[in-house]
Amino acid sequence: MHTIVVLFNRVLRLHDHPALATALRRAERVVPLFVVDPAIVEGSFGAPNRLGFLAESLVDLRGQLRGLGADLVVRRGDPVHETLAVARSVGATAVHVTDDVSAFAAARQRALCAAAALERVEVSAHPGIGIVEAGAVTPTGGDHFKVFTPYFRAWSRLPRRPLAARPRALRLPDGIDIGPEIDDVLPPAGRAGGSPQRPPGGETAGRAAFARWKRAGGPAGYEDGHDALAADRTSRLSPYLHFGCLSPLELAARLGEEAGPGGEAFTRQLCWRDFYHQVTAAFPAIARRDYRSRSDRWSEDEEAVEAWRTGRTGYPIVDAGMRQLLAEGWMHNRARMITASFLIKDLGVDWRIGAAHFLHWLCDGDIAQNSANWQWTAGTGNDTRPNRVFNPLRQAERFDPEGDYVRRWVPELAGLDDKVVHRPWALGAERPTRYPPPIVEHERAAEAFRARRAEQQRLAL
Repeated sequence: MHTIVVLFNRVLRLHDHPALATALRRAERVVPLFVVDPAIVEGSFGAPNRLGFLAESLVDLRGQLRGLGADLVVRRGDPVHETLAVARSVGATAVHVTDDVSAFAAARQRALCAAAALERVEVSAHPGIGIVEAGAVTPTGGDHFKVFTPYFRAWSRLPRRPLAARPRALRLPDGIDIGPEIDDVLPPAGRAGGSPQRPPGGETAGRAAFARWKRAGGPAGYEDGHDALAADRTSRLSPYLHFGCLSPLELAARLGEEAGPGGEAFTRQLCWRDFYHQVTAAFPAIARRDYRSRSDRWSEDEEAVEAWRTGRTGYPIVDAGMRQLLAEGWMHNRARMITASFLIKDLGVDWRIGAAHFLHWLCDGDIAQNSANWQWTAGTGNDTRPNRVFNPLRQAERFDPEGDYVRRWVPELAGLDDKVVHRPWALGAERPTRYPPPIVEHERAAEAFRARRAEQQRLAL
């Protein structure tokens, strides 16, 4: 009987899983496989929040597969070696995977293809992490779009693939070794130190979160309300998208049909994910090198960096965002822009330091999205206004006008009224003593950043 191995990597779901659906059409027996790669779980990518989210996602996936009469086969070790070992053990002639865009994922896939060819095992890559694949749309005379708006226009015109059906049943080869329990290869002790309010992982949890957001009217109010910090009208679905627990194509299909302008605005955000996928595929060093060099020279003030990391900068809107990150393993998107701009352009710190901190804590920490967004804020990426600086006070007054977001995450300021909650230093000697004064003066810092960048650019000519 024909057998295919389906290697689960970035798509940990059963709904709209093209690699799995294609394997089921072509083979009588399918082996769903996940390989725990020590290089990831024990390295810089294996941050506590994502490890916990991953473990819960795998437990959920295994439970769903058991409900279909199968199971999730689990191995630990080098993904190439373990995948081909499983293929040999069941006599599989093909391995199906989901395409990914990071340099690490691309190298791993190339290694799998090369090793599989020696054993006459076919490797087939399928879409699944985005709506439109990284190389599906390109500009005239270029390999990828460098500006979002023309990409969005081209992306919007492209026909979308049909959604892959969730399988109704799966049959494993007889006698296959299922492997260890999830907690034996991703032990809870190794996931200690995460955020206490981290969202639960898994496709079941992701679909429930999407349903709750829809019932609460989130899609309808998304266009006008997703930037409001205290209202919390964002979907909070990004961790489920990062781990492939939810299909972005399915979300776009359901919201585009049902939610009107809100669905369209949300779909535009999904397009940003695809935009950064194609940027990362074309520039694999996006986490390490400037996409567009500005010849920047960065500060090495570790005390300032630590104040930023711990939410002790003296700017309440910045500190609220950083404390939300530590508590939830997630941060409101508007707060991400404010806090990133503050680190780079007020404190003059290298964007890579901020990106590494976010990557450690975010459940949705993703090489493509995290690095590209930090580079956008730094002006080294795809922002057409590279020297823009977010004024934390103006941002606070616009997106947290009553101060409720700040009061939620900076309890030292909970008793202050709307007029001073964003600028407690205005109280002078009466300001809360448990809250620090500002570590920089924003206007001077922003002016110094612009002058420094202008001089660096002049010297680079």
